[in-house]
Amino acid sequence: MKFTLKHTDSQSKARIGYIETDHGVIPTPIFMPVGTLGTVKAVDQSFLKQPIDAKIILGNTYHLYLRPGTSVLKQAGGLHKFMNWDRPILTDSGGYQVYSLAANRKLKEDGVEFRSHIDGSKLWFTPENIMDTQREIGADIIMAFDECTPWPCEKAYAEKSMNLTHRWLKRCVDHFNNTAGLYGYSQTLFPIVQGSTFPDLRKQSAEFIASMNCEGNAIGGLSVGEPHDDMYSMTDLVCSILPADKPRYLMGVGTPSNILECIALGIDMFDCVMPTRNARNGMLFTKNGTINIRNKKWENDFSAIDDEIMPHYSKAYLRHLLVAKEYLAGQISSIHNLSFYLWLVNTARQKIEEGTFVEWKNKMVKVLDVRL
Repeated sequence: MKFTLKHTDSQSKARIGYIETDHGVIPTPIFMPVGTLGTVKAVDQSFLKQPIDAKIILGNTYHLYLRPGTSVLKQAGGLHKFMNWDRPILTDSGGYQVYSLAANRKLKEDGVEFRSHIDGSKLWFTPENIMDTQREIGADIIMAFDECTPWPCEKAYAEKSMNLTHRWLKRCVDHFNNTAGLYGYSQTLFPIVQGSTFPDLRKQSAEFIASMNCEGNAIGGLSVGEPHDDMYSMTDLVCSILPADKPRYLMGVGTPSNILECIALGIDMFDCVMPTRNARNGMLFTKNGTINIRNKKWENDFSAIDDEIMPHYSKAYLRHLLVAKEYLAGQISSIHNLSFYLWLVNTARQKIEEGTFVEWKNKMVKVLDVRL
């Protein structure tokens, strides 16, 4: 993988660049649609390319390990071939499941014992076998195994968890460096900064992660319920420490305004289930604010959902589909929201290059969260 930093904004830390992988070039800042099980819910791969134009998507190691299983993926030649996707893929290591499935896991020094959410069977994940699993899945960018702490949490627990994440990272790096990809293209390992919302822990973790000298770095443990101001302050602190010549990935973030604010802090990569999950419930993100398309006020509104992003269907039609529980509703809504998120980061890149990003960002964040 190669990262080229092209330009940094003079009024903020926003920047534009390019990540080169064997499956294509990713312009940054970028939003990555979440395809947990080898599918971005309700969206065919052809639509991911056009009109959405996703440059990279995500898969999840824990979920893909359970279904369809790595034996199937290996027979298929990796996830790219299995799902007919020839652009880059990033896989989350399962560290988020250490947090989200806390009731079904036992955390130990060696790794994590899970109970499958599907059939209750025991699973044992370690830094080493998570590297092996991600090799078998075949993602271009793979994540180190970590523990994502909840919010709020006691500082003592956050520190203990951070240190465990650091020890696991050393094992991940050692095992990754001693193994090879299976499908004839290169893979890249990103470590993850932790430390909850404690500045001294975040500083310590960022310094440790930077010292590992991996090709890119991620920030985890945010967007788990903490106030947005805490998210921004921790992101700003970490970005001031992580090397500028490597991409920075803020995991699981977030709303359109979150993304713009964190681009201004120096973040290059984002992912979130929000655009697709909210779409299936009738929430649409637009340049003028957020629409709950289920509301009766849209019943007779025959204007386009968005003149630029989704010009072919009216608000009235989409509302009808959602109320009637037609499957097409989820598809149209998801394509719209993902197209909007990609429009947002594409426009941010343009504004950074033009030198007008901060003015545009400040204007946009005032309207993005307005309910129409």
